[in-house]
Amino acid sequence: MNPVETLRRLQEIAPDAAAARDGAKVLANLVAGIRPRDPDDPATAIVALQNLALHLKHVPADAARLRDLLLDLMAARRHVRLYTDTGILTHHGFFSTLWERFNHRLLPEVRREDYLRDLLGEVFDRETDHLWIAAIPDAIWGELIDALDFGAASHPAHGHIKAELLSAAQMLSARIAAVGLDAELVRVYPALEDFESPFIAQSAELHEALSRLRQGSSDPPHLDDGHVRVLLDQCAEVFERIRRLSRQTGASVSLTYQLLRGNQLVERLRTVLTLANPAERLHHRTAALALFRELVREDNRKYSLRDVWRRATDLMALQVTENASKTGEHYAATTRGEYFVMARSAAGAGVIVGFMALIKIFASKMALAPLWQAIAYSLNYALGFMLIHVLHFTIATKQPAMTAAMIAATVEQSAEEGGRKQRASLDALVEVVPVVMRTQLVAILGNVLLAIPVSFAIAFALLHWQGVPPAGPEKAAHLLHDIHPFESLALFHAAIAGVCLFLAGLISGYYDNKASYNRIPERIRQLRWLRAVLGESLSHRLSIYLGNNLGGLAGNFFFGFMLGCMGLVGWILGLPIDIRHVTFSAANLAYGVVGLDFQVPLATVFLCSLGVALVGLTNLTVSFGLALFVALKSRQVRFDRSGELIRLVWARFRARPRDFFLPPRSDAAAVDQAKT
Repeated sequence: MNPVETLRRLQEIAPDAAAARDGAKVLANLVAGIRPRDPDDPATAIVALQNLALHLKHVPADAARLRDLLLDLMAARRHVRLYTDTGILTHHGFFSTLWERFNHRLLPEVRREDYLRDLLGEVFDRETDHLWIAAIPDAIWGELIDALDFGAASHPAHGHIKAELLSAAQMLSARIAAVGLDAELVRVYPALEDFESPFIAQSAELHEALSRLRQGSSDPPHLDDGHVRVLLDQCAEVFERIRRLSRQTGASVSLTYQLLRGNQLVERLRTVLTLANPAERLHHRTAALALFRELVREDNRKYSLRDVWRRATDLMALQVTENASKTGEHYAATTRGEYFVMARSAAGAGVIVGFMALIKIFASKMALAPLWQAIAYSLNYALGFMLIHVLHFTIATKQPAMTAAMIAATVEQSAEEGGRKQRASLDALVEVVPVVMRTQLVAILGNVLLAIPVSFAIAFALLHWQGVPPAGPEKAAHLLHDIHPFESLALFHAAIAGVCLFLAGLISGYYDNKASYNRIPERIRQLRWLRAVLGESLSHRLSIYLGNNLGGLAGNFFFGFMLGCMGLVGWILGLPIDIRHVTFSAANLAYGVVGLDFQVPLATVFLCSLGVALVGLTNLTVSFGLALFVALKSRQVRFDRSGELIRLVWARFRARPRDFFLPPRSDAAAVDQAKT
């Protein structure tokens, strides 16, 4: 129905019923006439609002009826819960909130006709209403507000609205104080116990300001909230300081949830104070429209499980990826010294993988049930990767999950700044790309170029000693077939391995966070039996080592079990699920060629070598892409300068292509380049 036609129904409503059910229905019908069919195309809604504003401007009687209807509805309902609850996470906690929303989604709450919050949900009852409402410019809403002219006549609703705003401000202030006393915040930031907390101070200050206002002793007669706002700024600073400190002390779901809820409460209280203070009259319309959009969006999605999950997990992912970001700095070789250290580290890992591939071949010959064979494979992978970590060697495919978080941190800086600073940040990102690429290249070459000759040497030694190669002709043919890029599912299996690599990176970050949060080193040092067995010095060194390496050890352990059990999962499901890892594929190429007594066509050797290269590329692309996506998402960064970045990287490559493969000749030059 046309919104102008809907206005005619206002005449059918008696004045004493305007705030009752009929008035709510008329308002809902009016919105239905404005609502576009496609919520992503607000053009029809804009035209409808403009026509409605023009009609009200030329027909003052209809404007007065609609204005009185809105004010009567506002005067007859309670506002506090709308301002204090809608869009604010509850105090119940993350999992309780998820469960509560799940229950309400199955069996919604009962609507109350005396709550303004329920009127909002009744009028804007489509889950997509917030989309077209947000797309309508402030100027269009302003035309409608000007046409209604709410200040044209006195109405009881004006005083009621202000009283409800002040009550909401007091409730929000009390909740902020409660968040500031939360044990999780005090654990991370003990200084809250050492001096007067801004969380408590803002509540006391607001209470005093409201008392002066209600007693009529305020001069001028409006809410003096200047000091309250300063204290709210301090609360927000404490929240940010705690978030940064949690990178070292560790974060929990509870801490993340309380930080998110606390910031929501602070922002809502700022808005409510602006609307309740006549001195902020110039900002009333902007603040009211922003709050209106937020309230409609949050009411539309009040039963959304995804929103709660996304908000909390984004912050948790940020804590996890921050640990990976710090680790990623060690995977970026800036100087020639770091570059050759990485090469030696990768070469050492290639040697160990040659032996791990041999152990897997022997394990495949054992007559084990599928479960025990998967466990044997998993232990081989897990213990081998953990040994590589303990010896400070490097598996190339572990790098992307680490360096992605480091790149995301650089992208975040570039996205937040503007003007010349933004260009400088983008230039810094361009300088990160060749560093990461050359480090990744030397790590892969170190892994592969050592895994192949070591595997050849092992195979020849066993052939000379036992008279038979480690892999017989049938097994050797199977090994070569598994890495053929066209005759097998090698690339699909390599993508699965990439997902496992990504998950291993998250697990590493999670356990690094857990080690900090649970203060693992300090707790280990308190174990009397360990000090008695190892001695004071050795137990202290062990605690420090586990504190610094728990994430790496756990990530490698779980990564090994993911690789070892993937074939079993495919067997159980009847699906062609397995993994292909570039370093193991390179070792298997050597064992396969020796197993067939070098009677392998040159074309097959070439295609299998191509398969190894493509497996490596797939491993890296999948793991890096997923890790970068999560790192950017956790920082809530939208990077829309990809085209410019590609052009700058290409220009950088044409100017100095050598830097993408080798570090600068001078370490001093490399340091200067890093600073740039």
